[in-house]
Amino acid sequence: MKLTGANTGIVLDSTADFPQAPQRFPNWRVVPLYVRFGAESYRDYVELTPHDFYERLRTSTELPTTSQPTPADFLATYEDLAVYDRVYSLHISGDLSGTYGSATTAAEELGGDKVRTIDTGTASAAVAMLGLAIQRRLDRGTTDEEVAELFARYEQNAHLIFTVDTLEYLRRGGRIGRAAAWAGNLLQVKPMLTIKREVIPLKRVRGNRNAIQFFVEEFTAKSANRRSLRVGIAHAEAPDRARQLEKMVRGERPQAQIELVTDLGAVVGTHAGPGTVGFFWFDDEE
Repeated sequence: MKLTGANTGIVLDSTADFPQAPQRFPNWRVVPLYVRFGAESYRDYVELTPHDFYERLRTSTELPTTSQPTPADFLATYEDLAVYDRVYSLHISGDLSGTYGSATTAAEELGGDKVRTIDTGTASAAVAMLGLAIQRRLDRGTTDEEVAELFARYEQNAHLIFTVDTLEYLRRGGRIGRAAAWAGNLLQVKPMLTIKREVIPLKRVRGNRNAIQFFVEEFTAKSANRRSLRVGIAHAEAPDRARQLEKMVRGERPQAQIELVTDLGAVVGTHAGPGTVGFFWFDDEE
């Protein structure tokens, strides 16, 4: 079957930090996760914007909690895409959230093979960028086999680096992964991390300047200056650092295309904390 934007839908969950996707692409949908402050529950991005979340986080006496969408949430979205012949449903790593499990349960309940759920093994803008790579292929016409090949290459060659102001949010949210050995030992030190299904530590550096330098070194060592190079940047109340990374990309790889600069939403922000900056890149050479 030839897949196009007219017959193929793309579903993200809100941890992809791409809430504007349905406005940009009529064949896209976003299923929100939930954030809870005490007894109050909010749908990520829908009922709680990143700005309002971080404002509330500053004054909250306890860390909020998060929960995945229900299978019913996904089923409603898949049914909303009933006119499409194929749906790709892309989700945060199953090691970090049960969201992929909920999506898969809904797809099985729907029956058939219309909905293909994908555990991307990653998070945030990296998930959105995979969706954008699929959409480029839909725009010219593609196949399930080509999308499968793209995903295999994305798993192998996409890069994600992020840094947090403190590991405390990851620790308290149970998402700290292999970085647990660094917890409680980071005074004036910035942990540089990645996600390969779980959070993995890369290096400890001193201060924001050295953190930016680490981004530069990794990006330039593992990319080439081509128009096929795609970049995404996400931040939690750290717009100045995000702008530094944008400037760096334009200086070091002027042909690269910055696809997405976005705020980390309430769900990712709950586990990463204010001050987090994520940097993502993938050479989508077709």
